[in-house]
Parts: sequence; structure tokens; C-alpha cells
Amino acid sequence: MTTPGLNPPPGSRPPHMPLREQRANVTTVLLVDDHDLIRQGLRHAFERDPEFRVVAEASTVKDAVARANELRPDVVIMDLRLPDGSGLDATRALRSSRSDIGIVVLTMYAGDDQLFGALEAGASAFVPKNAPADEVVAAAKHAKSSPNAFTASDLAEAMKRRLTPSGPHLSPREGQVLKLLADGMSVAGIAKQLYVSESTAKTHISKLYEKLGAGNRAQALMTALRVGLLESPHQGDV
Repeated sequence: MTTPGLNPPPGSRPPHMPLREQRANVTTVLLVDDHDLIRQGLRHAFERDPEFRVVAEASTVKDAVARANELRPDVVIMDLRLPDGSGLDATRALRSSRSDIGIVVLTMYAGDDQLFGALEAGASAFVPKNAPADEVVAAAKHAKSSPNAFTASDLAEAMKRRLTPSGPHLSPREGQVLKLLADGMSVAGIAKQLYVSESTAKTHISKLYEKLGAGNRAQALMTALRVGLLESPHQGDV
């Protein structure tokens, strides 16, 4: 027995959520990176998740800001280094115009300086490029739900490093490498001085950079001076 007005006609489908409402529940994403392969990989990662829809891609700061203002995506995945400037500049510009936009900074230079730079620029999350794709998607979900609450996998440790007056603890070998870097030695020169292979020397340098939260020699030396691991060239002058 059927009740008029309550049962659908024979052969019809049950009522579903209207398409407009379905789209409203999808998180739109803008991908910003100057490498095609990285953008393709990110697009593939987001297209596997039905919660997301990639609406556009950009490869420069100028294009990123323009596309974000035009399309108003929910989340922007932002590369740190772009041909015409820093992704942090784009992050500041987007955050100043929209408090509700989620911004995930994605970079291969994942030192403390970059992490805190992303935090201060108004990013929602900070993820290194060597992280699994699922971690980027998870960061995007956080950015959508809490755009003004910063998250990073190494945030607690980075805070400890920043608040430790004595700076990071270096092994004797890392201390040697730091002094040789300060003397301007190349990787080959450091390897020869320490009687190790160039590959081993590069590993020591990489670990040193990681402890100092640096992405290159200049940043490492500046941080080492600031935390007292190196003396300024003028400190010994009387």
C-alpha cells in the first residue's frame, strides 16, 4: 500500500542531495609550484580524495595571487621558492585579503627559518616536499577547517630549538665541519681535511644544516654565530 505524495513514481531514483549542495561540500584547491611534475603529482594526490577538487594551477607569485583572487579557492598549496619571488610573499598577500583561506606551504628547504617564516606569513600548515602525499592532503584538510591555526610536523621540536639559548648540540665531527664551512672550504676540501669521502662530507653537512635549521651555508653560519657556536671574526680583536 502506498501513500500519495510520499512514494516516488515507479522507476525513479530516491531523492539525493542537490548537485549544488554536493559541490558546496567539496574543498577547492589551487596548486602553486614552478615544477610541472610536482604539480601533476599533487593533482593526482588530491584527485584521489573525493573531498577535493583542483580548480587551477600557477607557477609564479603573480599568477598565484591573481588566480586565488579570481577563483577564491578554499585552500592554496604554496611552493616556497618561485621564479618571481617567495611563496611567503604570496602567502602574506592572500592572508591580508582573506582570513578564511587555507594556505599550505610546501618546500624542499624545510629548516626552522622556513618553518617560522611560514608561520609569521600567515600560513595554515608547513610540509616538506619529501613528505608522503597523504601528509599534504591531511594538511590541506586542516587548512580548510582551521585556516588560522598553524601546524607542522616538526613544530614542537623547532620551538624547543628556538627557545634553547645554547643552541643545538653538535657532535665533535659536526663542530669540525662547521669550522671548515666558516673557513670557506668546499665539500671536496672538507672531505680531504677530514680524510673522508665527499659523500660522507655531504652527509655531515646535511645533518649540520638540519640541526641549525638552515638550507644553505650562509644560513648555517648566521645561525651558528647567533647561538654562539661560532665566534664573530671581530670578537678576537682587541
